[in-house]
Amino acid sequence: MNPFEYREPSSMEDVVGLLTAYEDAQVMAGGIDLLGEIKEGVASPGLLLGLAGIPGLTEISEGPTELVIGGMATITAIEQHPAIRRLYPALAEAAERLATPQVRNAGTLAGNLCQRPRCWYYRNPLTPCLKRGGDTCYVLEGYSKYMCVTGGSGCYAVNPSDAAVPLVAYGAGINIAGPAEDRSMPLEEFFTGPEVDITRENALERGEVVESVGLPEPPPGTRSIFLKAQERVAGGFALTSVATVVTINGDAIEAASIVLGGVAPTPLRARESEAYLLGKGVRDVSPEQAAALVLPDAQPFDDNRYKVTLARNLVTRSLTRVLQP
Repeated sequence: MNPFEYREPSSMEDVVGLLTAYEDAQVMAGGIDLLGEIKEGVASPGLLLGLAGIPGLTEISEGPTELVIGGMATITAIEQHPAIRRLYPALAEAAERLATPQVRNAGTLAGNLCQRPRCWYYRNPLTPCLKRGGDTCYVLEGYSKYMCVTGGSGCYAVNPSDAAVPLVAYGAGINIAGPAEDRSMPLEEFFTGPEVDITRENALERGEVVESVGLPEPPPGTRSIFLKAQERVAGGFALTSVATVVTINGDAIEAASIVLGGVAPTPLRARESEAYLLGKGVRDVSPEQAAALVLPDAQPFDDNRYKVTLARNLVTRSLTRVLQP
């Protein structure tokens, strides 16, 4: 571990200013991911900026049209918040399944969304992969059990965020503070694949920080669920996960969003399955037929072919449960 300076700015303006002024500065939320990277020798910031002292970033506020979650809100706070459990149960379920109680108590929403890939080749300082400025992806001739089955373009690491999957399914937006101006975008557009920039996983530019995430109020008749398959009973990252959100008007499915985690470099919409559901009566839906449309362009490695079947099984199960009378 290389030595670094640690500061706790008192305002978001100070954070943005320091990030802009110091090229080797990085922000730390709960520190779950970043401190691991520093210890592993993968990250080496010269200046570490703790966000714990900035007022308002831990708040979860329910407004007339949306619920806003501060970037420093802990996963435990999200899991236990009454409005989230009532209106966004898939998010509460994802938070409950995330890691261990100790990690949930310290880990934050922004940290979970912005965490770096768990690929062991990226995390090993002795294997300089493309994401760290090297000239090869070691997955191509290595072990690919946990890698993506679609969307890989030079890098085949999956996005590890559990929280991102239901948030994208609910149509969440993300609010970003920056040196020029603050900006907002759909969370789905925040995540970027390796074809955009192989060295990063999101749209944050230098000097920018995640401030909050906004969730639109779900319309009447909305039902949702989050399911996750993992190797360990607790504390594991998703082999595959799914968040399914449907809005039912009368007997017809008026809106549908199915988002997969653990299969691509970004949270992945199952658009063919969504299109199959739209306009159908609840009793006319075959969960198996909808699931068969998942990952039509999958190109798995020999070690991770199971993910295609696993994803389709999770979609079948999620639709069976969410469409129950």
